[in-house]
Amino acid sequence: MGDFAVYRQYGETLTKLLSMPTAPLAVKLLHTEEEIPPGAVRPKKDRQVHYSLCQVFALARREGQTIAMFKEDHWCWAPLIGFGLVEFHEEHESFPVVSRYLGIADQEAARKFLRNFPRLEYGRYAGLVVGPLTKADYEPDIILIYTDSYQLKKLLLAVKSRRGELVTSRFDAIDSCVYSTIPVLESGEYKITFPDPGDIERALAEDGEIIFSLPANRLEELVSGLEFLSSIGMGKWQRAEKIEPDHPRPPFYRELFRIWGLDTGDES
Repeated sequence: MGDFAVYRQYGETLTKLLSMPTAPLAVKLLHTEEEIPPGAVRPKKDRQVHYSLCQVFALARREGQTIAMFKEDHWCWAPLIGFGLVEFHEEHESFPVVSRYLGIADQEAARKFLRNFPRLEYGRYAGLVVGPLTKADYEPDIILIYTDSYQLKKLLLAVKSRRGELVTSRFDAIDSCVYSTIPVLESGEYKITFPDPGDIERALAEDGEIIFSLPANRLEELVSGLEFLSSIGMGKWQRAEKIEPDHPRPPFYRELFRIWGLDTGDES
């Protein structure tokens, strides 16, 4: 099995174990146009259109398209800044323009927020490519999984089962294309992000969807955690029809209650 086939297999396994309606995404940063995978679409060059990055995520996960995005292909400001595709700093004329439209009333607070906005060094990369992990013919840097709360619980348990640690995140209600990718790339850690309004308004994201992202080098860890949960029958929950006191419990509950001198439910 070739290297790229490994990623495709991970994609298939994730889709199966999570019962995902859309494909997990494989995101790769590109230094030059020569690194574009064969068959990837260039929006402006090939279709004479522009996309917001959230729309590219949707086309990849819903329709199986692989799309390469360079500066001229974008239709939204945030990923241009986040991926370092345009010049942006406090002395640049673009900085006060963005600060005025952040939804932060105090402009000094807005400028402080922008100084800490996740972004790569300008010029470090020239673009990126996004496609379904199940069809990847390139080595991704970041994996994005659009989940619901049920699937997210499985993913969190999978990480905990492998590392004995919890996933931590900081949240914003906007710019999910940046927050789900750049912090992951820089920290090497898992991340939870809420799809932003643009993802809902322009890219068909469902109200209950949540983005779970990870560095590609943690795919094996995540998948093995999901497989472990499946092997012990954990991660399958059935909604109760009513509130039932003295409900059935796993045996170790009764053992603990016996140790603590509490009712075990074993009494005749």
